[in-house]
Amino acid sequence: GGPAVLLESPEGGGGRREAGAEPPARRYRLRDGCWVFCALLVCFADGASDLWLAAHYYVRGQRWWFGLTLLFVLLPSLVVQMLSLRWFVYDFAASTKDSGGGTKDSGPRGCCRLCVWLLQGLIHLLQLGQVWRYLRTLYLGLQSRWQAEHRRRHFYWRMMFESADISMLRLLEAFLKSAPQLVLQLSIMVQQNSIEPLQGLSASASLVSLAWMIASYQKVLRDSREDKMPMSYKGAVVQILWHLFTIAARAIAFALFASVFQLYFGIFIVTHWCIMTFWIIQGETDFCMSKWEEIIYNMVVGIIYIFCWFNVKEGRSRYRMCIYYIITLSENAALTILWFLYYDRQTTSDFNALILVCVVSSSFALGIFFMFIYYCLLHPNGPIFSHRSVGCIFRQQPPPVPGSPVEAVTSPPRSLPRTTGGERDGAPGERDSCVPVFQVRPCAPPAPAARAPRTEGPVIRIDLPRKKYPAWDAHFIDRRLRKTILALEYASPTTPRLQYRTPGAPQEVLEYETTV
Repeated sequence: GGPAVLLESPEGGGGRREAGAEPPARRYRLRDGCWVFCALLVCFADGASDLWLAAHYYVRGQRWWFGLTLLFVLLPSLVVQMLSLRWFVYDFAASTKDSGGGTKDSGPRGCCRLCVWLLQGLIHLLQLGQVWRYLRTLYLGLQSRWQAEHRRRHFYWRMMFESADISMLRLLEAFLKSAPQLVLQLSIMVQQNSIEPLQGLSASASLVSLAWMIASYQKVLRDSREDKMPMSYKGAVVQILWHLFTIAARAIAFALFASVFQLYFGIFIVTHWCIMTFWIIQGETDFCMSKWEEIIYNMVVGIIYIFCWFNVKEGRSRYRMCIYYIITLSENAALTILWFLYYDRQTTSDFNALILVCVVSSSFALGIFFMFIYYCLLHPNGPIFSHRSVGCIFRQQPPPVPGSPVEAVTSPPRSLPRTTGGERDGAPGERDSCVPVFQVRPCAPPAPAARAPRTEGPVIRIDLPRKKYPAWDAHFIDRRLRKTILALEYASPTTPRLQYRTPGAPQEVLEYETTV
């Protein structure tokens, strides 16, 4: 019902399709499996190189470096494995309850469930939870190719859910393990004034793991929604290069400064983290259900902001990103200059010092160059730099035509953040004219208008207005709603639709309350 709205195609500004039409079904391709396999190899290389280097330090009697290297491997791995096991317990317990298993399980069915519990406990005890999830993603993707048409969609979305989970877990592990490990090994290299093969291998694996997981996570965010343009693999590779060079410049600057000013480096890191966390809190992110959970979430994002930019809030993203990179450039320059003025001339020659300064500056410049390449040529919505929008990094999307079926989508939902006052009143409020990288809806909410409801297929009605989702929040899917969608996908020949409350409707819900 209602007039059709033209949406951009993945190729850029040229191709368009009608929003009223059913989006083409996405298929699992060979390149998708290769991407997951490469991610698994990166995960193996990162962990194995760190453990190998820790053993090397222990054999050589460098117990201090051995302890720090092993600490940055085991502690983050334990945190991620606990979170992964917690997700599995919730999902498996819910599926057991819904499948008719009562309070008592007996016979082969109960024995099978016990074996599943023991197997998962052993897998996570051996710190192999991410490996199991990667292999499961490959299995579900292959099943989506081999099954019949109606079951193909079911396995495809199960694969997307699993891919979102593993991307989230690996992103958390990358910034808890790979980032501090990279700075540690670079600091050891600068102090020793030499680079051992194992040290270079460990640092390179950590750097690639960081860049890969940021790009992979953002690609999964787009691929998991049918109403958003998917990111091409060219765009993902350019994003990897963007983050690879910017994080490399940042880590080298940290290592140089820490090799001379150990105490002041700790003070600098804590100060930068506090400022970034306060900046994120002031941005009023809308991610968690309670105030204290929101603060903890902002503190975690502050750790990410020590190394790279990560969009977590809708609004003036272009200004926030420019401010962040200006701050980062200033800090990198200050840290490198201070090291250059006070480094030990007896262990490092002036020529080598100049080379390190040039590496920091050129690496950061290359990262910014690839960032412009991505936004100019490879952004899923098409080129975003034009003569019509000078200084605006993220283009304004056209507002939806009144009467269009914008409240019904065909892709699995994300968790619904709390409704703001402006949305309860049905007014756009103070919104930016440029949308962030990962925003599901245009900036201005559609005006309430009567439209002919679509009756084909199952419909999940949610008693909240659909709003803009920040980048980080786009991963978190309400798991009870996830199970409902998978059940409907399996039982119905038609993809279930999600219908949200129209903004401005009376009796608006004030807090996070979702009814299915």
